[in-house]
Amino acid sequence: MFKTLGEAFKNRDIRKKIWITLLLLLVYRLGCYLPIPGILPDVYKSAVEAGGTGILTLLNAVTGSALANGAFFALGVTPYINASIIVQLLTVGIPALERLSKQGDDGRQKINLITKIVALVLAIAQGIGIVLGFGMDSIAPIFGENLKWLVAIFVIVVMIAGTCITMWLGDLITEQGVGNGLSLIIFIGIIATSALSVATSIGNIFKGDLNSLWELLGFLAMAFVVFALIVFVDMAERKIPVQYAKQVKGRKMYGGQSSYIPLKVNASGVLPIIFATAIITFPNIIMQLAGLTRDSGWFAKFYYDYIGAGGVIYSILVGLLILFFTYFYAQIQFNPADVSQNIQQQGGFIPGIRPGKPTTDYLTRVSKRITLFGAIFLAFIAIVPSIVFRYVAGGSLGLINAFTATGMLIVVSVAIEFNTQLEAQLMMKRHKNIL
Repeated sequence: MFKTLGEAFKNRDIRKKIWITLLLLLVYRLGCYLPIPGILPDVYKSAVEAGGTGILTLLNAVTGSALANGAFFALGVTPYINASIIVQLLTVGIPALERLSKQGDDGRQKINLITKIVALVLAIAQGIGIVLGFGMDSIAPIFGENLKWLVAIFVIVVMIAGTCITMWLGDLITEQGVGNGLSLIIFIGIIATSALSVATSIGNIFKGDLNSLWELLGFLAMAFVVFALIVFVDMAERKIPVQYAKQVKGRKMYGGQSSYIPLKVNASGVLPIIFATAIITFPNIIMQLAGLTRDSGWFAKFYYDYIGAGGVIYSILVGLLILFFTYFYAQIQFNPADVSQNIQQQGGFIPGIRPGKPTTDYLTRVSKRITLFGAIFLAFIAIVPSIVFRYVAGGSLGLINAFTATGMLIVVSVAIEFNTQLEAQLMMKRHKNIL
């Protein structure tokens, strides 16, 4: 990757795109530190830190500490992520959306517009929920105690505007820069949160806290192992050989070549984890924003102890939902019947497998096996490392929240995607120079 970056900076056009990307990401990071007028940032910071490994801490990690700062981009891209999940699920169930998804670039643009409208609605709901959840104690009495509600409305409007600006910055990075803009915004948020946590641990070490030293070393060693596992599986693929028969058309001979169908082990990436986490944490969001704590009754105590983040039932439900969404997403991405038909129309065949239905059955069987392995891997990554991290990091909640396995998977996926796009642009420039 560093070699690709070095070559990219040598090319003037790509170097310009990289600087544009970095400048827009810098604008986003500045917005994560500028507090909204009318907010008491200390109240937000205390609430997030008191949340342990709860949903507020998760939202804060994705936004790059913007929520704890009470900043303009406090909502970040969370509404857009949830909107994307909702629209993708509805695409399968609503025929009109399914037809749009098959209409090429024009259909994708319309679906993207629908996603942004849904994201705006979710941003309104989430902004209201956060302000009401934190309570009027988080609102500064600029116009007096009786007019706090007016300041609260202003804060909600600014939060919604922050989400819209974040989506605009993401689109601008995608069009003018390198890589997927929204993915890079999530990436930079996670990296920033992790860097702050590591810096805090290093500061404790210099103060003479030897426990922080051993916790940090053990944690980084564990993080390195998880990173290596994620990269290994993310790059793994099953290559199904395809042989094309020779065809004589006029005076020319076509075909006679061999190719392969690449089936990635983790084709769905981090989406199943995001889908599963979004669904399982929705009740948690409602309860926390409604002010329900562990002492609010037997149901709240049972929920926080077993179904809430880190509970036994929570881990089981997350694993099952990841398995479901991995298979669900695999069916959307890969259609064995269509692939089999395309191979047959082009005069190809899989060695040892007859064209037609036998090819479809073979591709279905291989796809299901690979998807099962990918689903088990995602469930393992989402559950096991987080539990191990708690024992390795001791009581360092900052490190646990910064280095979630889901965050690592997002970081690796975005880094690989960014590197792939850089290589593609370098290849295009080389071909232009040759021509």
